[in-house]
Amino acid sequence: MIWHLIAAIFAGLGAAGIGLLLRTLSRGRLPRWIVPVFAGLGMLGYQIHHEYTWFDHKRTQLPDSARVVASEQRPAFWRPWTYAFPLTTAFTVIDEDGLSRSRADGQPLVEFILYRFEMGAADRLEHRPHLLNCATGELVPLDGESGRPQTETLRRLDDGDPLREALCPGA
Repeated sequence: MIWHLIAAIFAGLGAAGIGLLLRTLSRGRLPRWIVPVFAGLGMLGYQIHHEYTWFDHKRTQLPDSARVVASEQRPAFWRPWTYAFPLTTAFTVIDEDGLSRSRADGQPLVEFILYRFEMGAADRLEHRPHLLNCATGELVPLDGESGRPQTETLRRLDDGDPLREALCPGA
């Protein structure tokens, strides 16, 4: 986060320099307030660029075996441009190398870890093991310590759910 603050400051200083250069080239005909306006626009421009490239940047940091199964785009009133140009603020990933396939009572099961990345002042990563019954679409989180299913939070995934399609091809 500190690096983004430093980058925003330098973007503002660079843009202020452009404003100062324009003011100098116009021999003072441009108003003095052009310099801080350029500084503010430079910082705002950097922040917008950072937010819109966050998703692609995070994806490049993932291993080749990681597969994005869902992403969220939420507009925010303090970012009015997100209503016209949606901004990815979170996404969910599975690691295809970390899948554990088995069968129980003749039904295919997949045990995996579901990773969720969220953009914020400090990026958040949540991960939790899950068990998916490919035949019925029942998804249940597993307790991190004992590995026991937490059936009280069981949910069913539809046939067209991207997570189910990624974990249970042809099922």
